[in-house]
Amino acid sequence: MRRLLVPLAWAAIVSLPTSLAAQGLTLEAAVQTALRQNPTLRAFGHELEASDGAIRQAGLIPNPSLSLTAEDTRKDTRTTSMTLSQTIELGGKRSARVELARRERDLAALDLATQRADVRATTIQAFFDVLIAQERVEVARESLEIAGSGASAVSRRVMAGKVSPVEETRAKVAESTARIELRQSQADLRGALQALVAVMGAEPDTIARVDGSADAMPALSAAAVLNERLERSPALQRARMDVQRAEAAFQLERSRGVPDVTVGIGAQRAPDVGRTQPLISVSIPIPLFDRNQGAQFQALRKREAAQALAQAEEQRLRAEVLQAVDQLEARADEVDALRRDVLPGARTAYEAARRGFELGKFGFLDVLDAQRTWLQARGQYFSALSQAHRLSADIDRRLGSPDERGDAAPVPTSAARP
Repeated sequence: MRRLLVPLAWAAIVSLPTSLAAQGLTLEAAVQTALRQNPTLRAFGHELEASDGAIRQAGLIPNPSLSLTAEDTRKDTRTTSMTLSQTIELGGKRSARVELARRERDLAALDLATQRADVRATTIQAFFDVLIAQERVEVARESLEIAGSGASAVSRRVMAGKVSPVEETRAKVAESTARIELRQSQADLRGALQALVAVMGAEPDTIARVDGSADAMPALSAAAVLNERLERSPALQRARMDVQRAEAAFQLERSRGVPDVTVGIGAQRAPDVGRTQPLISVSIPIPLFDRNQGAQFQALRKREAAQALAQAEEQRLRAEVLQAVDQLEARADEVDALRRDVLPGARTAYEAARRGFELGKFGFLDVLDAQRTWLQARGQYFSALSQAHRLSADIDRRLGSPDERGDAAPVPTSAARP
């Protein structure tokens, strides 16, 4: 029995990805897969782990040195000395090195957080690109069916002598145009799927379709939540951490201005003395000319430059987020207007023109014009949705992943201001 169950269980496990792929990829699964398998994100993770070695290295004390000297080459008159020396660092050099290495590690952690936000936002954007591309394919397929049925209806009326053969030519041109648009939309869908697979770090051709609602508009958070996200955004935190790193570098250069002491202890044996003599040595550089003043001045100015750059980064980030929020509001208004007024009106006009043509009240040119208006409205609707999701992903890319509290408190778009 066990020999039978084990192969069956293994077959079920192997077939699991295929069944999931057939069901369609969800947004949550796409994001989690990208955060786990994206190669660039893995590289940043290795860089963060490598910084632990830098901290460990910065905390090590200098190695002692062993010296052996011999005066004269003749055995009877040769004096032999052996000394063990150890450099003692003064001025807090070791602690300053460790502090600088820790700030470097903090920067690497923020670089990883920034890259995670970028991968997450890019995955969400690519997911909705695929979702909207799927809808465009369905619209193009429906348009082809409508054009085909219209061409058939015109052909029957031409054969009956009710309309001019020119109408049949127009209908065939419209059908060919719809077929070309279907092929283009299918190519766009394949390209969107490839982009999604690439950012997820998955194997090619492993995703056939995605599941979700293309009509879902990204919600905007309240102004207070946006301000909070701005303060803890990875880009702004990194700019501020760069100031702390510059401060740590300045403190290290200051500590290097304090000379170190080298202490040595050893023994010397001379034939004329007839015994081993102890040796004790202490050496310290005299900071007469080089007090590391140039490096200190350089580190000080770099700290001031980092402070100015942090301030500029905050202003730039706030301005870009505000601009993206304004554009997202405009897209939300456009989607709402298209969904509420334009699409229903264009659909009603097309249906009326089609029925009128079947009853002989309208020409086929009127049907084509109404159909073109309806399809253009649907294309504009999907374009506005795509731009809205791109803007939302761009905001998340700049501010980092929103927390649960930020997602749980969406407000009308007119109130969303950082």
